[in-house]
Amino acid sequence: MKLSRRFVPQVLFAGVLALTGTLALAQNYPSKPVRLVVPFPAGGATDIFARVLSQKMGEKLGTTLVVENRPGAGGAIGSDVAAKAPADGYTLLLATSSTHSIGPNLSAKLPYDAVNDFAPISHVGNAPSIMLVPNSSPAKTLKEFIAYAKANPGKLNYASSGNGTIVQLTAELFKSQANVFMVHIPYKGTALAIPDLVSGKVDVLFDALPTGLPHVRDGRLRALAVTSAKRTSMAPELPAIAEVLPGYESNTWFGLYGPKGLPPAIVTRVNTAVNEALADPEVKTKLTQLGIEPVGSTPAQLAQMVARDSSKWRDIIVSRKITSE
Repeated sequence: MKLSRRFVPQVLFAGVLALTGTLALAQNYPSKPVRLVVPFPAGGATDIFARVLSQKMGEKLGTTLVVENRPGAGGAIGSDVAAKAPADGYTLLLATSSTHSIGPNLSAKLPYDAVNDFAPISHVGNAPSIMLVPNSSPAKTLKEFIAYAKANPGKLNYASSGNGTIVQLTAELFKSQANVFMVHIPYKGTALAIPDLVSGKVDVLFDALPTGLPHVRDGRLRALAVTSAKRTSMAPELPAIAEVLPGYESNTWFGLYGPKGLPPAIVTRVNTAVNEALADPEVKTKLTQLGIEPVGSTPAQLAQMVARDSSKWRDIIVSRKITSE
């Protein structure tokens, strides 16, 4: 199709206007408070993380970040709200493994596309877990636990916070890489499993560091390892599972996103602000107390990390026939 000579300048003029409008939007951004959607209830780890991050990030942006909790459906409701918001930088999402890695592989009915409906901004944090066993366990080390489990197939069990949760998937990834068999016992939260773990009714639990580590330091439970790829500064005395099972890693990650179509200039502006906030010593200290390791990244690095994480959990979910029911 040939464009008329008169039509070409009109197309070019329209393109210039659109570019000018985008640049003006970015230059004036932000001119009002920014909404940070948290797709989980107030008081939880993601919510507290958002509030720690939002204060310092708002200072870097020169505005106020208003945390808005939109819980429900495993994070799907809040994520959908952010996905369908205008792509103007005034609605951001604090996403997690549940909303963008695990959920999309557990359900084909999510109201959003975790890849195509969002603009990645930054990988902001990781929360590794701790592998806990009773004091009565014959295993004093991770290698001893694996050897004991292999010698007693089906005799051991593990607790989780429910079907399809990161806790179950962490254990199933461990079973897969260690080539051991353990029976799954789902609870309505890891806190409810702790008494049975202490008494020896449960053989192992992969719990969040902030809730699991105090039981170890109080002498009620034994810790064998952490699930991060390397040792964590939050419990430097514990080995990483990857030291025995190379390549093993399981974290609850946190990532900052905007709606798809977010202008690159605004993505860069927000990325700079959040990475500067994560480098702040006060923010680092508060996040460490929550059991979260600050990260910081480029948008591309976030997208690549999530793609790898999603692929890993997809393989486990399919091969182990895991459902959320």
